[in-house]
Amino acid sequence: MVQEGYGWLLKEASRKHAEEVFSFVMENRDKMPGTALRNAIGLMPAALKAEAMKRDRC
Repeated sequence: MVQEGYGWLLKEASRKHAEEVFSFVMENRDKMPGTALRNAIGLMPAALKAEAMKRDRC
């Protein structure tokens, strides 16, 4: 529930602060659980969603 909560908070914040939220997500995406990441990018344009969902694979 915490993961969903902070993902939701980021999603709502992205309504007025999209650039800041996107920067935060990109800096922290490797540490963020998938649930929080998907919620956080929920309102972003498709191109930004795709970029945020890319994970470095070893």
